[in-house]
Amino acid sequence: MKEMITNYLKVITIRLVAVVTLIIVSIGCMNGNDSNELRTTTLMLDWTPNTNHAGIYVALDQGWYKEMGIDLQIIEPAAAGVEPVLGQGKVDFGISYAEYMIPARLAEIPITSIATILPHNDSSLMSLSSTGIENPKDLVGKTYGGWGGPLEKSLIDTLVTCAGGDPNKVKYVEVGNIDYVPGMQQGRFDFVWVFEGWDVIRAKSMDGVEIKTLKFIDYTNCIPDWYTPLIASNDKLISENPDLITSFLDATNRGYEYAMSNPDEAATILLKSVPELDEQLVRKSTLYLATRYKDENSQWGYQELDIWEGFESFLLQSGITENSLEVENVYSNEFLP
Repeated sequence: MKEMITNYLKVITIRLVAVVTLIIVSIGCMNGNDSNELRTTTLMLDWTPNTNHAGIYVALDQGWYKEMGIDLQIIEPAAAGVEPVLGQGKVDFGISYAEYMIPARLAEIPITSIATILPHNDSSLMSLSSTGIENPKDLVGKTYGGWGGPLEKSLIDTLVTCAGGDPNKVKYVEVGNIDYVPGMQQGRFDFVWVFEGWDVIRAKSMDGVEIKTLKFIDYTNCIPDWYTPLIASNDKLISENPDLITSFLDATNRGYEYAMSNPDEAATILLKSVPELDEQLVRKSTLYLATRYKDENSQWGYQELDIWEGFESFLLQSGITENSLEVENVYSNEFLP
């Protein structure tokens, strides 16, 4: 495999043992206090709790998992990442992304996406208005601040090329997880990859900064759409206990439907569960996502074959992955309500 999968496996090898040990101990403690009528079920988040997870926290708060016989325990992400821990069956469900799912499947990690939290990618490239970036061609001569991943460069290069620009004239610096707005204001970089439903809201509404964004969804004639975030499970669990998968998604679907109809109440529930979150940001973000958790007249969580195929093809053509993959084996809509 190419560098993306090689690095992915290295991270797994370094930290998986410690992570698995911690989870086994934690689950053992949970089981000691559980009612025999409920099945202790674990969900590992992809990041610290945020509005992408609102429907899950709603369903948990409203007792809908317990109605389905599930005692849901939410675990924050492992240092090794969600996918290897999920693949070994040490947790039952995990929040992941298509850009991690495909390399994981190529690395023979047995996990499957069972629902998408958002039907479309909410990513964008954000810059200060004063930078003058109005379209992808304006990225020429500018500096991107990111994580140094191959997907970042491939997407930006493709956007610039489609707009008639020279991608070789875009500069890249690795900045990691920093506060992007001060970094741009200090001139360390000109634009970053963010999420409209969180980072952009914070920059505009909380920080009062004048910004411009290039939304990925506006350029799907050039770059693919893909599912991020999504909910995945272990193939062994799916095979051996399909009723659990169905029950989990029934309750989760109720949570997201509630968040769509009652965004402010969903925000209150999330804030009650995670009080350290910024209340104003959570309320604005939940309101924003309420119209985006699913497409109109569609089922929450439903995944389209052509979106998976388009993204897998992009990874392959960009050289991010080396081998093709039957994407029908990466996701399933079978267990949705």
